[in-house]
Amino acid sequence: MLKKIDHLGIAVANLTEACKFYEEVLGLPCHGIQEVADQKVRTAFFELGGVHLELLEPTSPDSPIAKFLEKNPAGGIHHVAYAVDDVQGKLDEFAGKGVRLIDQKPRPGANNKLIGFLHPKSTLGVLTELCMDDPAKKASH
Repeated sequence: MLKKIDHLGIAVANLTEACKFYEEVLGLPCHGIQEVADQKVRTAFFELGGVHLELLEPTSPDSPIAKFLEKNPAGGIHHVAYAVDDVQGKLDEFAGKGVRLIDQKPRPGANNKLIGFLHPKSTLGVLTELCMDDPAKKASH
């Protein structure tokens, strides 16, 4: 079962400028910036009403976020992430229902999460992420 919307992924060309807008104009505090090297992005997290806003800046021209920004130079909503109890179980369930997967297995994501993506061609054009707290990261803190 999907538990809630965990976060909205928002592509930005300049993380520093975007953070300034979210902090100074919208009045939301940043809860941390981190680089996710294997996804070729830097992220910043904000929170409002229990939903996180994940700003994503590409760190490489071949990053999926860089490719998104080529098509959408102003940036914008890149994906919707749903919290689940078992990413692998949900990937398997959705695959069994004919949903095209980007990830066959969960992989590490930002904010100490395990993630898996569903292909937007199978989800009405919306890139969909499934995520859960990474048990290995939780145990180490």
